[in-house]
Amino acid sequence: MDMIFSSSVALLNARNGITSQVGLFWQQTRAPLIVPLIRIVLFVCLALSFMLFVERLYMGIVIAFIKLVRRKPEKKYKWEPMKKDDLELGNSSYPVVLVQIPMYNEKEVYQLSIGAACSLSWPANRIFIQVLDDSTDPAIKALVEQECRIWASKGINIKYEIRDNRKGYKAGALREGMKHSYVNLCSHVAIFDADFQPEPDFLERTIPFLVHNPDIGLVQARWEFGTAGVWRMSALNEAGGWKDRTTVEDMDLAVRAGLNGWKFVYVGDLKVKNELPSTFKAYRYQQHRWSCGPANLFRKMAKEIATNKKVSVWKKFYLIYSFFFVRKIIAHVVTFVLYCVVMPATVFVPEVQVPKWGAIYIPSAITLLNVLGSTRSMYLVVYWILFENVMSLHRTKATFVGLFESGRVNEWIVTEKLGDALKTKMGSKASRKLRFRVGERVHVLELFVGLHLLFCGWYDFSFGKSRFYVYLFLQAAAFFVVGFGYIGVFVPNS
Repeated sequence: MDMIFSSSVALLNARNGITSQVGLFWQQTRAPLIVPLIRIVLFVCLALSFMLFVERLYMGIVIAFIKLVRRKPEKKYKWEPMKKDDLELGNSSYPVVLVQIPMYNEKEVYQLSIGAACSLSWPANRIFIQVLDDSTDPAIKALVEQECRIWASKGINIKYEIRDNRKGYKAGALREGMKHSYVNLCSHVAIFDADFQPEPDFLERTIPFLVHNPDIGLVQARWEFGTAGVWRMSALNEAGGWKDRTTVEDMDLAVRAGLNGWKFVYVGDLKVKNELPSTFKAYRYQQHRWSCGPANLFRKMAKEIATNKKVSVWKKFYLIYSFFFVRKIIAHVVTFVLYCVVMPATVFVPEVQVPKWGAIYIPSAITLLNVLGSTRSMYLVVYWILFENVMSLHRTKATFVGLFESGRVNEWIVTEKLGDALKTKMGSKASRKLRFRVGERVHVLELFVGLHLLFCGWYDFSFGKSRFYVYLFLQAAAFFVVGFGYIGVFVPNS
């Protein structure tokens, strides 16, 4: 008994000794090292946050002006409907259009996307539908090929194309698709992802911009979760075609074409139906690609943009500063570092005060500017802020992976799509299978940051004089919810 007591006392003394050493280290380094370091990082974060605010304000003013004056692209550029009378007389003014649909094991959506492309309102002899199937599942490949045969039997000019490997992923498939002889007949190319379902009048509303305005290289439809546009073939080829050096091949091509002087038109009232990621896992992969890819492209193209002689200094400044640096890098990094690391850490060093404009006014203004475009979801703004702060960790990590070209920089995991499967029994079974993959749902980094915020919140609650702990506890809870995987799990109705 005495031995057990002695061991307990020794263990307690050891713990007290470690605590004393930690406390001594904190006191010795706090004033000369930790406080100045936090001040410097806070100053940098506040400066970057102000830059982000100015950028968001500028974009808000531009969008408000466009909406106020109702400045539609049809008024700014020449636009006339295609002449159907000429078609009937055999003297068609309709250009030949190539429609590319890259696919990879798209069992749930291949019929929807192929059907939508084949239903486009355009003369049958002036369009090629090109299905670029990179599927590795033989059964799915057979289904896609059979679907193409069905549409071909209806008189649709559809081509089913495959290749031996997936080199370059989507960009590689698009590049290989351009090598076929019939592509030489086409003057324009429309690209739709496998989950996209354009309306029948999509080409009739976009192609006239390219036909009547020779300086326009791309017409972009409204997109919120993907891309859908029509390229002038000469602009695409002049820019060097599709490249697979990053995971954002469309952005890469657009930047190169822009540096060649081509103009782009955005048609905001032309919408293309597509699918959101069906699970949180799929959403994380998508966000990694969308954060890592632009950062990596910035690394590869910054010098090329700066030394370009075909565009103005203002356009080069816009691309480097606004488009890439502020929107693709600062927007992710400052959100995580400032609101999830530096500001919580200030509870331990009351000498470092976060000014109200940096802690409240600027974040509130940025949030307001971001949500003005979707006022119907205003009631979700608190949840959205907490969730975006959590996702900023994932996006920041992906941004640095892209900037330093390390790890998963070129990883391409296709976003899983469900199409109409959720409406069927098969979809319910699939969702249940996803629901019980518990081992894949734990995210260690999110849990670690959650513990950091929880500890900061507890310290502020116990020793602080402000009520900052309210935010810290809420944000910690959000990190724990995501960290343990209690988000993005579909619960079937049946």
